[in-house]
Amino acid sequence: MNEVAQLWVYLASSPLFGLSATLVAYVLAHALFVRLGSPPWANPVLGAVLILSLVLSLTHTPYRTYFAGAQFVHVMLGPAVVVMGWPLWQRRTELRRRGFFLLIAALLGGAAATLSAVLIGGLFGLDSSVLRSLAPKSVTASVAMGIAEHIGGIPALAAAFVLITGISGALIGKYLLDAMHIHDWSVRGFALGNAAHGIGAARAMQVHPDAGAYAGLALSLQALLSSILMPWLVPLLMP
Repeated sequence: MNEVAQLWVYLASSPLFGLSATLVAYVLAHALFVRLGSPPWANPVLGAVLILSLVLSLTHTPYRTYFAGAQFVHVMLGPAVVVMGWPLWQRRTELRRRGFFLLIAALLGGAAATLSAVLIGGLFGLDSSVLRSLAPKSVTASVAMGIAEHIGGIPALAAAFVLITGISGALIGKYLLDAMHIHDWSVRGFALGNAAHGIGAARAMQVHPDAGAYAGLALSLQALLSSILMPWLVPLLMP
C-alpha cells in the first residue's frame, strides 16, 4: 500500500499527470456518452469535468499542479479552431451568398449574450469585476480570458463562465431549438456556435456536418467581433 502511495505522489508531481488525467477522463466520458446513445445531457465535456473534479478533490491535488500538464490541451484550442475552417471552405459558395446576414446574426447574437449577462448580473448586485468577467461568456475560452483581462475582469472567472455557458448550451440547445421548430441544420449549428462557442460547436459536429460547419463559423465570428467591440462597449454598460 505504501508503494502505491509513493507511486501516486510521483505521478501527481509529474507534468504529464494533468495531460494524462484529462485524456483518460475524456475517453471515459465519451465512451459513456456513446454507450447511452449520444444524448445531449451526457455531454462528454461535462462528464470529463466531473471526473477530473472528483479525482482532484479526492487526491487533494492542487489545480496548479494539474494545469502544469493540462495546459497543453489549452494551447491546442487555437489549432482546433483553425481546423474548423476546412468545412467552411467546402461551403464557400453558399457562405458568400449568406455572408451579410450571417454577420448581422453574429452581431445581434453577441450583443444579446453580453447585454443579458451584464444586465441580469447587475440586477442581482454582482460586483463590477464579476460583471466584466461575465460579459465574454459566449466567446471561446482563450479569447474570453484575454478580453476579461483587458476590460478589468478576472480571466480565471471568465474561463469558468465560458465553461458553464458552453456546457449549458450543449445540454439544452437541442431541446430549445426543437421547441422553436427550427430544423435547418445550418441555423441550428450557427445558433449553437454563437451562444455556446467551442463546446456548442463540438456538439453540432456530432449531429450533422452542416451544423458543425456553421457552428465553427459562428464561433470564429464571435471571437473576432467580441475582441474588437467588447473593450469599447462593455465599459459603457458598467455603472
